Amino acid sequence: MLRNRKALFRRSALLLPILLLVFATFLYLYLGLPAGPGDLETVIYSTAMGSQEAAATFKFEFVPGFFKQSEADTNPDEFDNAKENFGIIEREFETDDAVTKHWPVWRRLHRYINHLNNQNRPLDIFYKVLYFGRHGEGYHNVAEAFYGTKAWDDYWSKLDGNGTMYWFDAHLTDVGKQQALAAHDFIEAQLNTTTHGMPAPESYYVSPLYRCLQTANLTWGNLTLPDDKRFTPVIKELLREVLGEHTCDKRSTKTNITTAFPDFIIEDGFSEEDLLWKADHRETHEEHDERTKELMTDIFSRNPNTFVSLTSHSGAIASHLRVFGHREFKLPTGGMIPVLVKATRSS
Repeated sequence: MLRNRKALFRRSALLLPILLLVFATFLYLYLGLPAGPGDLETVIYSTAMGSQEAAATFKFEFVPGFFKQSEADTNPDEFDNAKENFGIIEREFETDDAVTKHWPVWRRLHRYINHLNNQNRPLDIFYKVLYFGRHGEGYHNVAEAFYGTKAWDDYWSKLDGNGTMYWFDAHLTDVGKQQALAAHDFIEAQLNTTTHGMPAPESYYVSPLYRCLQTANLTWGNLTLPDDKRFTPVIKELLREVLGEHTCDKRSTKTNITTAFPDFIIEDGFSEEDLLWKADHRETHEEHDERTKELMTDIFSRNPNTFVSLTSHSGAIASHLRVFGHREFKLPTGGMIPVLVKATRSS
C-alpha cells in the first residue's frame, strides 16, 4: 500500500510541471500571445523582470500649450533651450491668484500640475513633466559621420570597431563629455530659483548603455539639489536605443555596469547578459513603441513623482514622442526636451 502511494506521488510530481506549462501556454494564447519579434522580446523581458503582474493599460498623450517644442511653428534646427527658458510658454494658469500670478512661470506651472493631479487622480488620470536628455556625442556617432549612414548601416555598425576606434556599447568622445557638461551648466541655470526656478527632477531614469550613464552622471551628478531630489539614477532596461544589429546599441554586462557606475541603482530583475539585443534583427518603430509603452506604464503605475528626468537616445526619445502623439523634434547630441504628458488608466 505504501509502495503504491509513493508511486502515485512520483507520478503526480512529474505531472504537475506539465500541467503548469499547459496552463501557462493557455494564458499566452488566450490572454495575449506575442505577435512579432519585438512583442516576444517584451514578454521575455517582462517575465524576467517580474512585471507580468496585472499591468494597467494607459493611454498616453502630450498636452499642448505648455512648451514651445510642442508647437508646429517652432523650428527644431534653430531652437535654443538656453535662450527660451527650456521652451516653457509664458502664460496664465487657472490656479494663478493675486499673489502667485507674479511668480516665475515654472513655479506657477508646478502649482498648476499639482492641482491637475489632485483633481484628476480619482479619475485615474495622471500628469508628469518629463525632461528627456539625449546622450552626448559617442564614438559611434563619429564613425557614422565618417563612413556615411548607408555604409554604417550596411557594414560598419555590425562590427565592434575599426581597429583605431571602438564603438561596442559606445562611450562618449571628449566632445560628448563637453556636451554633457554644457547640459549641466544649462540645467544649473534653469534650477536657479532667483531666475528661472525650474523644478528639479524628483526621479532620474537612465538607459543602461554606457554613453547615457556617462551623460547622466556629467549632467546631473554635481548639481546642488534639494535633499529630497538628489541625483539617484535608476537604470531602466526598456529605456534603451533601438535594439539589434548595431553593436553600439548592445549593452555591457551587469557586472561591468555596476563596477563602472557603483552609485547607480539597477532595477530589479536586470539580467547579467544582454537578452534583448539580436544580431539579425533591427527593432522596428512599431516594436520600439510597444517597448516604450511598457516603460511608461511601469513609470506611471509605480512612480507618483511629477517631474522626471530620462537620459536616453535619439531613437528612444523619438519613440516616446510618437507614443505621446507629439510632433517629431530631433535633438542634437547632448540636447534636451521637456514634455507634459497626460496618462489615462483604462484598466
